[in-house]
Amino acid sequence: QVYLVESGGGLVQAGGSLRLSCRTSGINFKIARMAWFRQAPGKQRDFVGLINNDGSTNYTDSVKGRFTISRDNARATLYLQMNALKPEDTADYYCHTTWRSLNYWGRGAQVTVSA
Repeated sequence: QVYLVESGGGLVQAGGSLRLSCRTSGINFKIARMAWFRQAPGKQRDFVGLINNDGSTNYTDSVKGRFTISRDNARATLYLQMNALKPEDTADYYCHTTWRSLNYWGRGAQVTVSA
């Protein structure tokens, strides 16, 4: 069974920081490409960024320079460091991977940024 479990969400003021974690099991994490998505209330789920197994990253323009994705292969855990948060970053954040041609999602972590 593949499991992705996010943690670390919460309420923060604009300009603040949060770090999300995504613990994984059931995959060979060190070779998996991992990604973060987010879904604001009433909106579609959007891509935030990804990290390849070589550590290279890619981000959507709206978070470049503010968000950083990293991974700890020994802990099979993905991270999303979010700095300089804005009210428009308010969303449920989801960890994602594709493993053996199947898409897997976590249940999400809620992030609320107050003005």
